[in-house]
Amino acid sequence: MRVLVDADACPVKDEVYKVAWRHAVPVVIVSNAWLRVPQHPLVSRQVVSDGFDAADDWIAEQAGADTVVITADILLADRALKAGSKVLAPNGKPFTTSSIGAAIATRAIMADLRAGGDQIGGPRPFSPADRSAFLQALDRELVALKRALTQY
Repeated sequence: MRVLVDADACPVKDEVYKVAWRHAVPVVIVSNAWLRVPQHPLVSRQVVSDGFDAADDWIAEQAGADTVVITADILLADRALKAGSKVLAPNGKPFTTSSIGAAIATRAIMADLRAGGDQIGGPRPFSPADRSAFLQALDRELVALKRALTQY
């Protein structure tokens, strides 16, 4: 069991460490460049090439039923779900097999609007409530995953 973090723009890395340490679950921080991570036996760093989607590809290859993936990238979330992982956005919102199709469609519509020159706002600013929701969601997912893995 482990947590894989799409870390280049992840605002909740410290929260991931906090929850993972409480549950004694390893964390892999995946990025295109060297990032500082705590020196802790449960935390490791995976630096991939700076190629397009290199971090996403590495995470998707490592994802499985025993992993929780943290990402805001909808296409990576889809790949991780297909591999059997639990997937959380940094705001604590879970990506699920029933919600990912709508998220992909919305992403495509927004990309078309931007390509057409429409001025659309970005996501709302990350808030303390998002941070709190993430902490609760990750805790919930790790507890559920531990239960599921011990039933086999």
